[in-house]
Amino acid sequence: MERFAASAEFPGGNIDGSIRDDAHGGQIPPELVREELDRVLHSEEFRASKRSQEFLAFVVEHTLKGSTDVLKERTIGVDVFHRSPGYDPGEDATVRVKAGEVRKRLGLYYATGGVRNSIRIELPLGTYVPAFRRAKPDVGIPEVSPTAPAVHAAVTQPVLGQKTLWRYRWLALPGLAVGLIAASFVWMYGGHNPTVLEQFWAPVFKDNTPISLCVAYVPVYGLDREGTAAAPVQADEFVQLKDQFVGGGDLMASMRLSAMFTRQQRPYFLKVGNDVSFHDLRTGPAILIGYSYTRWKEISSQMRYFIDGARRPVGITDNGLPTKWTLPDLPRDRKTDRDYAIVSRVFHSDTHAMLVELAGVTSYGTDAAADLVTNADLLAEALHDGPPGWQKRNLQLVLSVKVIGGAAASPKVVGSYFW
Repeated sequence: MERFAASAEFPGGNIDGSIRDDAHGGQIPPELVREELDRVLHSEEFRASKRSQEFLAFVVEHTLKGSTDVLKERTIGVDVFHRSPGYDPGEDATVRVKAGEVRKRLGLYYATGGVRNSIRIELPLGTYVPAFRRAKPDVGIPEVSPTAPAVHAAVTQPVLGQKTLWRYRWLALPGLAVGLIAASFVWMYGGHNPTVLEQFWAPVFKDNTPISLCVAYVPVYGLDREGTAAAPVQADEFVQLKDQFVGGGDLMASMRLSAMFTRQQRPYFLKVGNDVSFHDLRTGPAILIGYSYTRWKEISSQMRYFIDGARRPVGITDNGLPTKWTLPDLPRDRKTDRDYAIVSRVFHSDTHAMLVELAGVTSYGTDAAADLVTNADLLAEALHDGPPGWQKRNLQLVLSVKVIGGAAASPKVVGSYFW
């Protein structure tokens, strides 16, 4: 993605107060950035988090004023999160965690409500200095062809134990003709050296064949009344709401990927739960999100690394054998401070098509896996020690993920296999 970030020579603005957009060589007046900031802060993604609003407003305003030198972790911790001046950022990760959350919220906003905004605010990885850029005119969700069938997917988040549940949020994506993908891996980019991100996705993007982006349903139980001391809720009052909801980590993962596909103008279908058939996996490349131990386990269990949900403690197996990558103290509510995940990219012999699988033991790992494969810097680090020719080979990566303050931190590769 093209970015502008303030540098030491150019700390955020010009003499007239305008912001330079290096991506397109023009000037962005500060008032346009502030208007965009106001839209972002009042969006669904930011309204529910006052701290995220305060963080983003603080770094944007200091950048517009040319005072990016104060955008350091300790300064933000003191001025925004009211930490004491002597606090140790190494022991208190509040600022780093909140920055990661703000990046996620910005990505989600610009993949949905802000997809057609002309100005974009970004927070590049590894810095607290935001970037401002003008969006390309063609950035946005592609229009549905009048001759192509639309694929609708219900993406919702459950609220358990209450009388009402969130309604479906329907997404319409273009339906395009689908063709078979060739068995050989061929990647070629003219005019520039391909990035690691491009090399990773090249076999999937071959021939511009539409990609099936598949998200699994998760079991959710609903309740028609609130319990009281006189009439506590009984177990048999919970009713399973089948085939209606997806997990939060799966939702974030699908939004990361759909945003990347939209930016790169790659055709894709979003398919949820039982809408995914074996035929879908045979007719083109597919990405399975959170599928390791659901209905497609007969596919993923054939690979070397596999998340075995039936084994205790739950974790990742290596050719069917237990490993150290387990969560022995995983609570029933799945709130954990660590997770493990698997990224797989294979040409599958059963489907005769490219298959990418992103799955964590919990939803934190799934989100972190998607973060890795859509982030050029993280992916370059993960594949830095990959064997020669990894671009054309099947691969699996095992990720270790710290969970800080309820958010997944950047994943680390702890195991890999190329063949």
